[in-house]
Amino acid sequence: MLTVTENAVTEIRNLTDQPQAPEGGGVRIATDPTVGNLTLSLAAMPAEDDTVLDADGARLFLDSSTTTLLDDKTLDAVTDPSGQVQFAVAEQPT
Repeated sequence: MLTVTENAVTEIRNLTDQPQAPEGGGVRIATDPTVGNLTLSLAAMPAEDDTVLDADGARLFLDSSTTTLLDDKTLDAVTDPSGQVQFAVAEQPT
């Protein structure tokens, strides 16, 4: 199962607590087959086949392909020198 670091939990909460964010929503992570990457977006609710994770109040919606892909990974967040938040996926420590 995907694990979420404290930094990522904080940044997801920051995103979902903004006034323009959908009430009760979360962050959706999905695969984008056209570019071969993952996409991250705010969502009001999970899609029908999404897996919902609640990490200390930070809600994540993972599409079915992403759930399998991230099963043994960790989601982290860091702030770059310009102040932009970057989410990163890494292998879970063994």
